[in-house]
Amino acid sequence: MKQNKTYITSTPEETQKIAEDLARELINKNITKTAVIIGLKGDLGSGKTTILQGFGKGLGVKEKILSPTFLIMKKFHVSGFKFHYFYHIDCYRINNPKELLDLGFEKILKNPQNIVAIEWSDKIKKIIKDIRAEAIFINFKFISKNKRKISFSKS
Repeated sequence: MKQNKTYITSTPEETQKIAEDLARELINKNITKTAVIIGLKGDLGSGKTTILQGFGKGLGVKEKILSPTFLIMKKFHVSGFKFHYFYHIDCYRINNPKELLDLGFEKILKNPQNIVAIEWSDKIKKIIKDIRAEAIFINFKFISKNKRKISFSKS
């Protein structure tokens, strides 16, 4: 797994390729007791949605992946793998983590057939910790207009 690795990317395509590779690694991973969680943290426009577009491609998602800022959550069917669904959640507009719990979030996180990517995951880190789910965290930093520093760590 890409834990404790850092990448510098100069194009959206480079960012997406890193995520495609991560998706392929996860497809071959043994099933855990909970969903696979990917927490993303970074400023607006730093590459969070871009990386998830590559991730979705690696999972075989055919739909276009856009940030669900106003929807909060999007669900994509994943076929041909041990995972059945890829959830893309955006917590930017979440003020209270309970808002997600009201949407059935805990049940989603507890299902080992789900992959759950969470933008602005730092807003709900306590929920992730309370469920005792294993998570991969990806941190994004601007270096320049086109360059990003992307760092991976595990919980």
